[in-house]
Formats: sequence, structure tokens, C-alpha cells
Amino acid sequence: MPSRLPSGKTALKKKKKTEKNPNKTRSVFGLPGSVEFGRWVFSGGSGVTFILLGEEGAPSPRESPGSIDRSPLCRSAGWEQHAGGGKQNKGGFCFAVGNLQNLGGKACFCVFCWFFFSLVLSNLMLFYSGRIQTPGNNEKSVPQLLIRDLKFEKKSLAKLMFSPDQENHPSKAPVKYGELIVLGYNGSLPNGDRGRRKSRFALFKRPKANGVKPSTVHIACTPQAAKAISNKDQHSISYTLSRAQTVVVEYTHDSNTDMFQIGRSTESPIDFVVTDTVPGSQSNSDTQSVQSTISRFACRIICERNPPFTARIYAAGFDSSKNIFLGEKAAKWKTSDGQMDGLTTNGVLVMHPRNGFTEDSKPGVWREISVCGNVFSLRETRSAQQRGKMVENETNQLQDGSLIDLCGATLLWRTAEGLSRTPTVKHLEALRQEINAARPQCPVGFNTLAFPSMKRKDVVDEKQPWVYLNCGHVHGYHNWGNKEERDGKDRECPMCRSVGPYVPLWLGCEAGFYVDAGPPTHAFSPCGHVCSEKTTAYWSQIPLPHGTHTFHAACPFCAHQLAGEQGYIRLIFQGPLD
Repeated sequence: MPSRLPSGKTALKKKKKTEKNPNKTRSVFGLPGSVEFGRWVFSGGSGVTFILLGEEGAPSPRESPGSIDRSPLCRSAGWEQHAGGGKQNKGGFCFAVGNLQNLGGKACFCVFCWFFFSLVLSNLMLFYSGRIQTPGNNEKSVPQLLIRDLKFEKKSLAKLMFSPDQENHPSKAPVKYGELIVLGYNGSLPNGDRGRRKSRFALFKRPKANGVKPSTVHIACTPQAAKAISNKDQHSISYTLSRAQTVVVEYTHDSNTDMFQIGRSTESPIDFVVTDTVPGSQSNSDTQSVQSTISRFACRIICERNPPFTARIYAAGFDSSKNIFLGEKAAKWKTSDGQMDGLTTNGVLVMHPRNGFTEDSKPGVWREISVCGNVFSLRETRSAQQRGKMVENETNQLQDGSLIDLCGATLLWRTAEGLSRTPTVKHLEALRQEINAARPQCPVGFNTLAFPSMKRKDVVDEKQPWVYLNCGHVHGYHNWGNKEERDGKDRECPMCRSVGPYVPLWLGCEAGFYVDAGPPTHAFSPCGHVCSEKTTAYWSQIPLPHGTHTFHAACPFCAHQLAGEQGYIRLIFQGPLD
């Protein structure tokens, strides 16, 4: 005989007694069985057992000793037989479904699912609102954890020193030979990087080698020479000695090297499109309005596909017909071993720094690279037909920090190994936030100064720091000391009364130009770009080619010619009064 359910007052009393006794089970939504809080156990009757276990190893505060034993309970519920042992998630819930063969109907199962997912959702909401208190993690300890995390980030800025390549898995990332960075741009082109025209170009190992090497030499006016020039599948270099004499050198495929070409042309053979750098240009139209002196096919870089992945530079690049033509006016000659060589019209200059690109780096000597990769001293003028003297003890192999000048734009070569020691944009952002957290103030207006974010590096902000270039005192923008007779160019510093230019400060955002990870304490003069002391000291002593025959030091972030005795100044900030 099935037992009758108690009715009336008797049922109400038994219900109250059940609620007062936490060790007793309770019916949920009219389903026979039990629910145990702490570890959740839902028994649906008729061989149906649902188990929701709390945090691993955490006993239920309301279970009596021996009332719930996880392993026997799982075995009795048919966990191992029907659920394969179940799934367990530390700090969450474990859910196992026992024997569902005798479930009375779909209604009970639907009700349970609704109850279970409502429970999970409510707990998730409580967890993210910070109201769940777990052992050792109460509400008061949450801010302490956040503070500890912030202190950890400040103490471990060295971890941000690694380049983005190091953040990827080396097994998945392709081999990187290095990067070419155009001097005069602070992280990107004025109107943004687009396609092959950008301020920074990375050279990766190609899926298939496309390098070439010289093979056969043909004399002009022969069928072989005409065929080599007209064959679009054959790389060749033509040396026009006179109207009646031309030498053609065929190049064959080299499976051990990759070739990358740089130039002004937008044709498909050019991998990195470079245009003339105008100091302080704010848009691409500024550079396009100037008549370019950069060759359409300026140079090519050949990288070995096997370690140590050596990169070598050569003057001139192959056009769409896979040919290089050196006309009558270009400097060319026959070497002692019978090979041909030559120089491009405006030449390709290279300078290798001494001691590498580090804190102890010193400028090297500018050399010119020939079409075949030989090294020569500079010509009297950039386009003179008489070549310089050949330098036997130097090679065309690029080093970390090598500078490449294309007569209109200068590129910095950074190796993959050198970039791994270079501060990243994340590191520079952390330094910016650290300076702003110190709350420097304007000595005149007493307003707090702050460097704008990296995304707004070219927009003057109302909290922008300004500096007097003659003394280095940092202020906010104000009109104090601005007199009409000075035409607004020179201002008198209210701190030391020195008169000089008054310019806004900009954080140097191109991490590849930094020689160390020091704090941004110095600024270039007269542009106001801020970076570390050793970085300003290094670039202030590098003579960069300007025009066809002059050299001068320039800011790497904007290409402005440096002024003053040193070309940079030390910044003097005013701390907060409180």
C-alpha cells in the first residue's frame, strides 16, 4: 500500500520541523528526494540521483558526520557506470547524473534543469559582484589583491621589455629576420600605415625561397644577351658601358636565401614602399608634394634562410621584368676578377654603429654599397660618376642598429635578437602612466600635467607638459613672459628668467629607436620629443645624410635637425605641493 501524505495541520507541522532541522532532507518543487546545501545533492527518487558537489575538499557546513560520503554516494548513484566518472571543476560544481532509466517523465527533468541553471546563474552573479566569501578571500581582501597586482606590475617592468615577438609562442611564430624602421615617424605614418607603405616593415622567412645569385655573363649584341633581357622569368642586370657595348649578368634561383626589395615604386616587386621624409610632416601630402630623390627600385636585402639568418644589402632592385638597368651615366666598372659592378644614381649609404645598438653604442662611418654588395668610401657628391675607394675589411652584412640611407629617407635595421632586448610599446605606456601618477604640476598655474595617450601623440592636450628649451623647466601652457617684441618665438622662464623656445613635450612612441629602457627624462631640442637620457645622447651624435652632400644630427621621431650645444636637454619637473 502506498503511504498517504499527511494533510492539514499535521502536514504543516511536519514541514516546519523539516525546515528547522538542517540535517534532514527537503522536497524541492514537490519532487521526492533530498537537497543538501554546501554540497548539493538532489535525489529525484526512482533510481534518479543528481549530485552537485561544491569546492573540492570543502565539507558541507550542514552535513552530519558520515551523512554524505562522496565516493560511495557516487557509486550508489551510478556515476561511474552511467556518467563515466563525471567531470570535476575546482572551485565550481561537479555534476553527475545517475540512473535516468526510471524517470517518471520529462516534466521532472525539465524542472530540475531550470532549478540547476538558475542556481549556477545566481552564484555567478554573486561571484562577480564580489559578494561570495570564500575561505581566505573576504570582501576586505579584494582591494588588497588589486593593490598587490599593481605593485607587482610596477616592480616587474622588466617583463614588459620583451618585444611582441617574444610574447608569441616561438614554435608557432614564423622566423623573423629583422625589421626596417623609417626615421622621422613616431610609431606610424602621419595618416596611418597602409599596405606596403608604413613606418615599420618586418622581414619574415618566406614560405618559399625567392633569392637569386649571379650565374652567367653575356656580352651585348649576342642572342643570349637579348634573350636574358627579354625573358621575364629570368633575373638579370644590364650594364650599359656605351651605345655599342652592354654586359648582361644572369641571376639564377637561390633556394637558401630570401629577397626583399625597397623603393619608391608601388609595383609588385617592391615589398616596402618608401617615400621622402619631410621633417615634422603632419600628412602624407607633405611628402608627396616634394620631388622625390629616392630611386623607384632603391635596394634589396638578401637574408639567409638558415641560422644565423644573416642579412646583406645590395644597391638597386629588380623591376617588374626582373631586370636592373644601369645606364651610361651610372657609375660602373669591371672588377679584377672580370665581374661587373656599379653604383646607382644617388647611391645607397650604410652606417654600422660600433658596439652594436646598445647603451654604449658609438657612431660608425658612412659607406656606400654597390650593386654587387661591395663597400666603398663616399663619393665627392651623391651622384658623382667617380666611385670612392673600396673598403676591403668591411662587408655589406647588416648589424643591429645599421642605418640605410636612400637619399630622401633613412631606415634603421633592427635584428630579431636586438628587438628582444628593446622596450615595447607596453613598456613605454607603463613609463607614461608612472610619470602621470607622480602628478607633476605647473609652477605657475599649479595644474596637474599629464602626457597624452599613445593614440593621441600628435594632438596638443590641455594638460600637455611644455618646456623651456634653454633651461629644461617643465610647465603647463600659459602666456606668462610672452612679449610682442619676441614674436612669440622665445619666452622667458618664470623659474630662472632664461629666454628661449617654449615647446610642448611629446613622448617618443617608436620603441625601436630606444637604446635602453631608461625613464623618459630628456627631450630633443627643438622638437620636444621625450625619451631616455642614453637614447638622446646616442642620436644627438649620429650625423644623418641630408640632401646630396650634407650631414647633421636629427631627432629620430620627427627628423628635425637638432639645435643647441648638445641637441637635447634634461627635464626638470615640479612635484605636487601636497
